[in-house]
Amino acid sequence: MPPVQETQTGQYLYCIIRGTEPREFKIRGIGEQGAIVHTINYNDLAAVVSDSPMVEYDNSRRNMMAHTAVLDEVMREHNILPVRFGVVAPAVKPIIDQLLQRRYDELDKLLRKMDGKIELGLKAFWYEDVVYREIVETNPGISHLRNALVGKTAEETYYERIKLGGLVETAMNQLRESDVKRITSVLNHLASEIRINSVFTERMVLNAAFLVERVREPEFDQMIQKLDAELGKRLIFKYVGSAPPYNFINILIHWDT
Repeated sequence: MPPVQETQTGQYLYCIIRGTEPREFKIRGIGEQGAIVHTINYNDLAAVVSDSPMVEYDNSRRNMMAHTAVLDEVMREHNILPVRFGVVAPAVKPIIDQLLQRRYDELDKLLRKMDGKIELGLKAFWYEDVVYREIVETNPGISHLRNALVGKTAEETYYERIKLGGLVETAMNQLRESDVKRITSVLNHLASEIRINSVFTERMVLNAAFLVERVREPEFDQMIQKLDAELGKRLIFKYVGSAPPYNFINILIHWDT
């Protein structure tokens, strides 16, 4: 009977925080065994980790939620530098030598930048029928061409319909740009940084992240409510508060072989 091969145990990384003394957290880590979440410390930096087999975690809902739950608990007490999902170190020593020690100045600077700040996310979507009606009513060329197609077959108006689609797309892009400026102009002064990400549907107007002082979160909340009161008949706002600052931190980790 062949010998049983033991799976090498590594350290799953969640985030980097300030910390001079080792500690454990109440929440359990990723994986079916639910390992203890604890810190690996160097100087005044600490990596938040849990024991893990050296495996590649699939981004299932269960795994993603386990990763995020740890970040949420740690964020209650600490500023964090989030590590991307799925990073496993081969042992404790590489975390100390290759991450905390070798990149101390970089991590220290990032933690200072994040001190007292949180990420707030905002997405905005049009009510499609409302916006289309607005585009038609405010663009005589589009309105005239659309009316000219009424009662005619798709075959006999093929090129006219292509032209109409192009005009509507241009008008939507112009309106999106205008709405983005209108929304961000209200929120700019409350944020230290703003990251505008790509939209991924025609209805999406804005996909943005704001780095905000934690003490200003209530003020930011009020401004979102004000925007919703002003624009809620044509826009749907999806607002996410107190998230890990993924949009402003990108820690790439490659272990020496």
